[in-house]
Amino acid sequence: MTFASALVLALLATPFQSGLLSMVSGIHHVTAITRKVQANVDFYAGFLGLRLVKQTAGFEDATQLHLFYGDAAGTPGSLVTFLAWEDGSPGRAGFGQISEIAFAIDQTSIGYWLTRAMSFGLRLEGPGDEFGETVLRLKDPDNIIVKLTGNGQLKSAAPWHGGPVPVEHAVQRIRGATMLTEVPEESRSFLESHFGYRFQVSKGAIDRLVSQSGDVIDVRNARGFWSGAPGTGTVDHVAFRATDDAQLSTVHEALEKSNASATSTHDRKYFRSLYAREPGGTLAELATDKPGMTVDEPPETLGSKLFLPPKDAITSLEDLKVVLPQFSMPGEPRVNYRDLPFVHRFYTPPDPDGSVFVLLHGSGGNETTLMPLLHKVAPRATLLGVRGRATEEGFPRWYKRITPFSFDQDDIKNEAEAFAAFIDSAVKSYDLDPKKIVYVGYSNGANLLNSLLYLHPSLIHRAVLLRSMPVLTDYPHADLTGTDLLVISGKTDAYGRYASELQTRLKTSGATVDSDVIFGGHDLGDADVPIIQKWLLQKDRQASVPQ
Repeated sequence: MTFASALVLALLATPFQSGLLSMVSGIHHVTAITRKVQANVDFYAGFLGLRLVKQTAGFEDATQLHLFYGDAAGTPGSLVTFLAWEDGSPGRAGFGQISEIAFAIDQTSIGYWLTRAMSFGLRLEGPGDEFGETVLRLKDPDNIIVKLTGNGQLKSAAPWHGGPVPVEHAVQRIRGATMLTEVPEESRSFLESHFGYRFQVSKGAIDRLVSQSGDVIDVRNARGFWSGAPGTGTVDHVAFRATDDAQLSTVHEALEKSNASATSTHDRKYFRSLYAREPGGTLAELATDKPGMTVDEPPETLGSKLFLPPKDAITSLEDLKVVLPQFSMPGEPRVNYRDLPFVHRFYTPPDPDGSVFVLLHGSGGNETTLMPLLHKVAPRATLLGVRGRATEEGFPRWYKRITPFSFDQDDIKNEAEAFAAFIDSAVKSYDLDPKKIVYVGYSNGANLLNSLLYLHPSLIHRAVLLRSMPVLTDYPHADLTGTDLLVISGKTDAYGRYASELQTRLKTSGATVDSDVIFGGHDLGDADVPIIQKWLLQKDRQASVPQ
């Protein structure tokens, strides 16, 4: 063993000696998963009054929105971040996870926050005493437990004066987090050995560990509790602080020597980091303090712009702006989503022209799949993407499939009925003009649309059917006079041979049908864009001619 290796191991064995004090010190950020980004923004920026300091596409998955909240500068230790899994499946808090996030407020602000919670209609428990501190306990919109802890010692490094909460009552920074574990002794040893925490006190099932920065990790014995499951409403990981890359490397080496499940380091643009799971299963990150939140935008405008991870060369920022869930800051106009039978998403462009496209994805897609394509077709159109309710191997569809070319007829009729009811409610809820809606369906979604034309003939006035085929075995009579349709098939598409049959049936029923064939297969692509644009322009011109 070299002298340097022996020194590292000695430091790790004596956590709060001077060598380790300079290595890591406290919480950098906590990252959780939200199901509804607008409700999340309203709670953390609106109710808690934190500053939204950064919004990016996800570093692991660019189609996930990642929001960072903190103090005025996004100082490490003030940050709580959220991955937006819009309308995603809920998780379950349990051992192997962080179960609570605590924020520090001034002790004299307890009364202010009691009144504020009541004015927001939030259910709040407390005040109570935890480890000698006054604590208010409540849940965010995803049911993550949030604690407001009276603590006069932890102060914000950069108080936020631009928020809705008076600066004297504002959240100062993160006070701590609660870790659920079945192996509390091992979890505690891991935090003490690698992340600079030291034991402070025990109370019941909780061992409280404190960092040099003054924040705490409460290691809770969760033996006999259920295991955590990832998903919305859970905390993904807790990140601890490293001052620079050298310290990151030192801890990485120590983790490897202890056989911990450390990963390689990652460049997250605003910090460098590495990940490891502590013995109880909770994912822990070590993140550097620098370069920080102001590396790509000035302090004055933090959080006002969407950024794309620097290494993501596949997805364009323009496409991501259409796919990622939109939100409004508190007090700004927003889409007030209604609780309707189908999961749905609006994209509203900066300068909408009043046109609305309702989008139905193909097998395995979702409510956002067609948005980039239709945004290219009509950049100023409002897009309403809808998610099918049937599933196949866990992926969304619009109705059950028996074989690749045969389909559950009862399911088609039932889902068509439900979709027609959804459109009726959406028209009323969102003040849409049904005669101005253009429906666009792809594959499985287009097949539901061509079935709807017969099952609910008054619903659709104009539609684009991409790679579509007839799927009903018995077609009821329908008068489709006044219905304008565009059918685009692929020359090498296995389903393309059914396009002619579909067009003949639609024309016989009175619909006006235009068609085109692209040089390609079943997949969508840019070749569809000019065809749809030309057709829409033609129909708009015809509609503007006095009858």
